[in-house]
Amino acid sequence: MKKTLKKKAKIKAGRNVLKKVPTKKVKKLSKNKKSVLKTAMFGAGCFWGVEEAFRTTAGVISTEVGYAGGQIENATYEQVCNSDTGHAEVVKVLFDPTKVTYIKLLDVFWRIHDPTQMNRQGPDVGSQYRSVIFYMDGSQKRDALMSMAEEQKKRSRIIATVIEKAGLYVKAEDYHQKYVMKTGRNVC
Repeated sequence: MKKTLKKKAKIKAGRNVLKKVPTKKVKKLSKNKKSVLKTAMFGAGCFWGVEEAFRTTAGVISTEVGYAGGQIENATYEQVCNSDTGHAEVVKVLFDPTKVTYIKLLDVFWRIHDPTQMNRQGPDVGSQYRSVIFYMDGSQKRDALMSMAEEQKKRSRIIATVIEKAGLYVKAEDYHQKYVMKTGRNVC
């Protein structure tokens, strides 16, 4: 039944639509030991540069850009840009917690954008560019809240970042994936 639903989603949307972001188990090279890969998700403006920052972080296994936090299951880039969906542009990060911690990923998140800007980053304006951390579990929520409190101490302006439970996620169109790596352009 799962395969049938996935096939229908691909046929219907032309890309994968996930309602929950799963944690994957992957075998390590050493025998009888398993490393559980974890997923994190961040919105920090235009997803092209954000993806590159996480993609090049040691311990990150893979990255994927998409749309999250909205209500439309088959959202397109055009719909998200028109703010019709409630989605934010996000980067889904699959990482090995034995090589990079979630706290370190939060440090990257705070460093690569201005979290005090509400619904914008630089010249990009709209709720799709909001600063947001989507947590996968209670541990990530706790770490995100503690990290934001520490980050606020360093800033004179109030942080506008929203921390919310991950829900609906829609993979962005293929031409957005690894955009900076493929084109060399780091401009949105």
